[in-house]
Amino acid sequence: MISANSSSALRQLLPAVLALVGTTLSFAVTANTARANTGGSFYSATLTRPMDGAQKVIQKGVLWKCEGAECSAPRDTSRPVIVCARLAQKVGPVARFATPQGDLAAEDLARCNEAAAG
Repeated sequence: MISANSSSALRQLLPAVLALVGTTLSFAVTANTARANTGGSFYSATLTRPMDGAQKVIQKGVLWKCEGAECSAPRDTSRPVIVCARLAQKVGPVARFATPQGDLAAEDLARCNEAAAG
């Protein structure tokens, strides 16, 4: 049997619980929409020499999708400069390499491209 105090407490908690559920669902929808808008890409690179048409390149378990000079790939566990160097080893020098946090610094891009020369 539910007493009057229990019932009153439940009525007071109900709006808070509903607000929490609504916030959680809203966040989940927003996060999934943001992920869908990036197509699952984390890295983006611009090559100095465009590839012929659309190509897929796998380097150290990372699937790169390239169209001309533009390439993109999902996140890897390595540092961005390492991921860039691995791509450069496979496809040649990279003119620009970026993550959602921004472009690689000039000195890191130079280190990346050293891998293409080797």
